[in-house]
Amino acid sequence: MEFSATLFNQLKVAEPFFLLAGPNVIESEEHIMRMAGHIKTISNKVGLPLVFKSSFDKANRTSSKSFRGPGMTEGLKILEKVKTAYDLPIVTDVHETVQCEAVGKVADIIQIPAFLCRQTDLLVAAAKTGKIINIKKGQFCAPSVSVPPHYSLTSYNLFVMTNSAEKIRLAGNSNVMVCERGTMFGYNDLIVDPRNLEWMREANCPVVADVTHSLQQPAGKKLDGGGVASGGLRELIPCIARTAVAVGVDGIFMEVHDDPLNAPVDGPTQWPLRNLEELLQELVAIAVNSLLLNLCRYYSDNPYVETK
Repeated sequence: MEFSATLFNQLKVAEPFFLLAGPNVIESEEHIMRMAGHIKTISNKVGLPLVFKSSFDKANRTSSKSFRGPGMTEGLKILEKVKTAYDLPIVTDVHETVQCEAVGKVADIIQIPAFLCRQTDLLVAAAKTGKIINIKKGQFCAPSVSVPPHYSLTSYNLFVMTNSAEKIRLAGNSNVMVCERGTMFGYNDLIVDPRNLEWMREANCPVVADVTHSLQQPAGKKLDGGGVASGGLRELIPCIARTAVAVGVDGIFMEVHDDPLNAPVDGPTQWPLRNLEELLQELVAIAVNSLLLNLCRYYSDNPYVETK
């Protein structure tokens, strides 16, 4: 619990932002260890705090034929090796309440998948681990599901007791983050509304932008052998990422792969490892310039504020 609070406080004040990054799913121990080493080297070089991400089980795949990962027991062993070998905090997701205790013994951040963002029992079970909880906003949800919008005081108080972030706090855990990952736009597409990144601030917690899943095209890719899988618009990842850091998010969530075209899961929305450093350098520059611009505007509007 103490380490979780310390890490949470470090992430809250990270400048210009923190990074949650890694392959979508654990493909093998060798692959995960190699990816963790490369991503840590890059994040250190550009000066970003890194939390390494990968999933042990992709339980919500479009097709039952899709690769899901090694499962919880083997997957957590691999993530623990990453944590020890590279001295990295870990974020991974849970899908059932019975997973939370075991995952909490390894992961530093427990992620609630977007489809499950309103599941009270899952949120409470995750919260009770004492770990940081990252709640993905459902693709079907307005930002008000994660945070209360501008209601009258009475309706505000009624609503806030039912929103996802408050469920974590009411379970005794104040270490919560909310994550934008796009909103359904028709049947097979998502759109990112930058206003959500501002509205989600009302949760009074760090706001993360998932710049890869938000470009999915759910069930939008036909498979050669029959069936469908999620497609995506990888080429637009920089566009969404630039927007997010310009707005001023606290963290960027990004899935990264060394061979996205052959990734077994979500290849169309994983960013190539070979292009990661260049993109992160650009995002850092945008975030820093945006912060400086906002400071200039603040002091211009408040000329009598004393500065050190």
